[in-house]
Amino acid sequence: MFTRTLQFQFQLDSIDHKTILLAFRRTLLLFLFSSSILISSSVHGYTTRSHIFIYATCSQEKYQPNTPFEPNLNSLLSSIVTSSSDVSYNSFSIINNNGTSSSTPLLEGSIYGLYQCRGDLDPIECSKCVQNSVNQIGLICPYSLSASLQLEGCYIRYEHFDFLGKLDTSLRYKKCNKNVVSNDVEFLRRRDDVLGDLQARRNSDFRVSNSGLVEGYAQCLGDLSAENCNSCMAEAVMKLTRFCGSTVSGDVFLGQCYARYWKSGHYNDDEPDSSNEDQVGKSIAIIVGVVLGLAILVVVLSVCKNAMVKRIH
Repeated sequence: MFTRTLQFQFQLDSIDHKTILLAFRRTLLLFLFSSSILISSSVHGYTTRSHIFIYATCSQEKYQPNTPFEPNLNSLLSSIVTSSSDVSYNSFSIINNNGTSSSTPLLEGSIYGLYQCRGDLDPIECSKCVQNSVNQIGLICPYSLSASLQLEGCYIRYEHFDFLGKLDTSLRYKKCNKNVVSNDVEFLRRRDDVLGDLQARRNSDFRVSNSGLVEGYAQCLGDLSAENCNSCMAEAVMKLTRFCGSTVSGDVFLGQCYARYWKSGHYNDDEPDSSNEDQVGKSIAIIVGVVLGLAILVVVLSVCKNAMVKRIH
């Protein structure tokens, strides 16, 4: 009897040991899998925000369905989507040459357009962003003869007149953070250094700069000459400083360029996912607690089951 009890006890200890090992192996695998998903979303959070809406402009002039402009617009948008898989910027024009002397765009159906992705987007994210823009612009600006749409990661525009390569520094959109740091001399100095550097980098359409805790980037549309890009950038920096003063972040979008700056931790303060990194840390902590709790529960249930088997025998 003693020998049988000893054998059973040894078997129970062996089973408990195996159960614990199996439970913790499963816990580790689940934790690593969950962590990899969350960390991946954190690393790529900047680019996955490329779909966020910034602004749109729609002309009051409308085109009528079944006129030459409609199929030309559809063709233009289709070309934009196709091209975005290969290059981050391109421009297009479809000119109807019907031999008439009419200068009415509605009758001629001619259309000009372009798209551009933010300079740091990879081709896949660029293509996704442009596809989102094309899907939205017809809903936001139905039957408009002219329209533009700026998302966080890309920009598209079409017109019934030739605007390509022509400098346009008109203000399209601005946003200044509500937090003002007028007494923070160090921040203001760093901010001015970043904006000055963005303006001074004359050999690049996409410009990135940082100084201390202040970061910024700026970009010109690809249809601008180097001279016009520099002029547009100077205007954007001037407007950004004038409009946003000593706020911790600011954005200015002109007709053919934009400039942005922010103090670390204040990029897109108004966006719901601006604290993405903190949320990732909290989520990982919650997952660790849950899966460890499940592992302990599995072990306890296993011990109880084996104890019941012992009583039966």
